[in-house]
Amino acid sequence: MTELKSKFVKVYSVLKKELLHDSAFGLTDDSRNWVERIMDYNVPGGKLNRGLSVVDSYKLLRELTNSKYKSELSDDEIFLASVLGWSVEWIQACALVLDDIMDHSHTRRGHPCWFRLPKVGMIAINDGLILRNHVPRILRTHFQTEHYYLQLVDLFHEVECQTIAGQMLDLITTLAGEINLSSYSLPVYQQITLSKTSYYSFYLPVACALVMLGENLESHDDMKDILLEMGTYFQVQDDYLDCFGDPEVIGKIGTDIEDNKCTWLVVQALEHCNEEQKKLLYDNYGRKDPKQVAKVKELYKTLNLEDLFTQYENKTCKKLTKSIEALPNVAVQAVLKSFLAKIHKRLK
Repeated sequence: MTELKSKFVKVYSVLKKELLHDSAFGLTDDSRNWVERIMDYNVPGGKLNRGLSVVDSYKLLRELTNSKYKSELSDDEIFLASVLGWSVEWIQACALVLDDIMDHSHTRRGHPCWFRLPKVGMIAINDGLILRNHVPRILRTHFQTEHYYLQLVDLFHEVECQTIAGQMLDLITTLAGEINLSSYSLPVYQQITLSKTSYYSFYLPVACALVMLGENLESHDDMKDILLEMGTYFQVQDDYLDCFGDPEVIGKIGTDIEDNKCTWLVVQALEHCNEEQKKLLYDNYGRKDPKQVAKVKELYKTLNLEDLFTQYENKTCKKLTKSIEALPNVAVQAVLKSFLAKIHKRLK
């Protein structure tokens, strides 16, 4: 573990202790134990890429932005960047807890989903809301006196609005019990992924770092567009891995086909299949029967969607690299290149 990551990981315990004794929640001994369990099970168990990206982005931007930053990062700077990184991880934890319920998922990060645990069940809905309401408390505690505090709060609100809108579009496009693939198209898919994934997973970490450095986010619209496109690329990878990835590697059992999800794979299948294949897709997509799921996966292979994904990945990487290198800010270029390097050809 790098020194920076080690310092980041330690900040979780600080925030957890603060939240467990935050008078705003009026916790009893029993509820405090429950909330601690919620946090420990759902917040720190992932790869922490989103949170660490805030710290890494801040470090790179600070080093390369201009000459006024000559010294090494102070412990206070690392701490504050880590707090913002954990705030992003808290948003992620909330989203996953609620998303798993809505998708009827079974595993997450190699373990049973939170709502699947004994004595949890649908209490997990409220647990997800608790995690979400931790975020403004974290921001208030650590940034209220900073000149950029309101900009931070506004940024998190904007990203949350986008994420919720994306989740809504995803859910109403794939209504439970209603299988209508005619509503699935590339524009619909792109809008879902843009809102649901790109904003909080890619734009938010870099935007947090820029705000800490006193940058005006409105002057970085080109950067924002690239990060949002990178988020779409990331979601396409997720869709591919849900179907073709190794559950032991990705940490969950993919259920997109059973859940009737509007994924990149099904959209591509609809565009490339003939009438007979389209009927097979309509007859089997969105069904829980393993045999019907297997038929859909076999159709994906017949349509060479694995090769199509490889072509898409290579083309997208070249396009993103070209867009990044066209940016005038060398520091922002470095941050975006590091993001792209982390996700290109990932296996989980």
